[in-house]
Amino acid sequence: MYSRLQNLAYSALSEKELKQEPSNFWEEPWKASLWKPCADRKESEKSGQPDKSNGYIMVSANGGLNQQRVAICNAVALASLLNATLVLPRFLYSNVWKDPSQFGDIYQEEYFVNVMKDEVNLVKDLPSHLKSLDIEAIGSLITDADIVKEAKPIDYLTKVLPLLLQNGVVHLLGFGNRLGFDPLPSRLQKLRCKCNFHALKFVPKIQEAGSLLIRRIRKYDTAQRMLDKQLVGEFLPGSPSKKHDSERGPSKYLALHLRFEVDMIAYSLCDFGGGEKEKRELQAYRESHFPLLIERLKHSKPISSSELRNLGRCPLTPEEAALVLAGLGFKRGTYIYLASSRIYGGESRMHSFTSLYPNLVTKETLLTPSELAPFRNFSSQRTALVAASSIGFYRLCNCRCLCHD
Repeated sequence: MYSRLQNLAYSALSEKELKQEPSNFWEEPWKASLWKPCADRKESEKSGQPDKSNGYIMVSANGGLNQQRVAICNAVALASLLNATLVLPRFLYSNVWKDPSQFGDIYQEEYFVNVMKDEVNLVKDLPSHLKSLDIEAIGSLITDADIVKEAKPIDYLTKVLPLLLQNGVVHLLGFGNRLGFDPLPSRLQKLRCKCNFHALKFVPKIQEAGSLLIRRIRKYDTAQRMLDKQLVGEFLPGSPSKKHDSERGPSKYLALHLRFEVDMIAYSLCDFGGGEKEKRELQAYRESHFPLLIERLKHSKPISSSELRNLGRCPLTPEEAALVLAGLGFKRGTYIYLASSRIYGGESRMHSFTSLYPNLVTKETLLTPSELAPFRNFSSQRTALVAASSIGFYRLCNCRCLCHD
């Protein structure tokens, strides 16, 4: 089936190329200027730091960089909700990502504290009199098993605040997607947006490498929009260099996070056509990396791969992703920046994709080995490079961060 669809897509893309019809495909369909950051709006509600802190909140965030960033912004909102002092969040080591990086290895700590200082109390560490406490023994350790996903503010006010008032400290371990969006006071949503889009700035080495990616993808060496400055700071100059042809606009490109990686496809429990070899490999990966999933499967009703696919729970394969892009109208000559280079199945699995879209680049093809060397053993920092050159990575799931004038 895929071969027939790919042949049809190839023919359609080739026909579009030959016709050379004018296209407004890349134009913004809405009046973007009418939308402003909600974080900039003034409200009559009282905001800012509380007069008196109810205690300290520690957060150890799990997952990859994107999940950890969401956890940071949720922690800021939670600290405001509970009138608490937030200890600078820490990142848990993952046996999937295998990256020991902490907050300060990826984001600028002083900048973060300075941007948020008028909103919440922030400290880099617990005071000495609390460091010696056995957090678990006093009942202040709160895991993801204790708080439901997308919990409501009332859940924290009834379950966490009493512990905070009693012990002076709580430790949220994991904190993966543990604060919902509805109902949520607008002032707390504004805090999340301010954290996500204003306070989390990458450290200079990530900004510098990110600026190289942007230059080499666009083939243009200057900042083009406000977001460029937010992501990579001063590493993209504001005006063209003398040697540059200033009349030439930047190359447009699509940043694609094709999440067809071994951890994602193993966790999905889907079948991707690789036969018994694939099944053995993915089962071995699950047993090694997802013991809780294996335990849960022992006590749940089996569900077939076809059922999972019908429910939309299977990651898109490279073949399917290429067909989706063709259906959306992306031309064959589109430059595509592939966010991940660890595609399950390697180059052979990507062949059908590159046959439709040959202009595919990755950070490994855009940066030299010496430019990549500082990030070689740090997967989260490599992910940050992608984020520094891709606006899509700055989303906050279901985020209400733009308001209409």
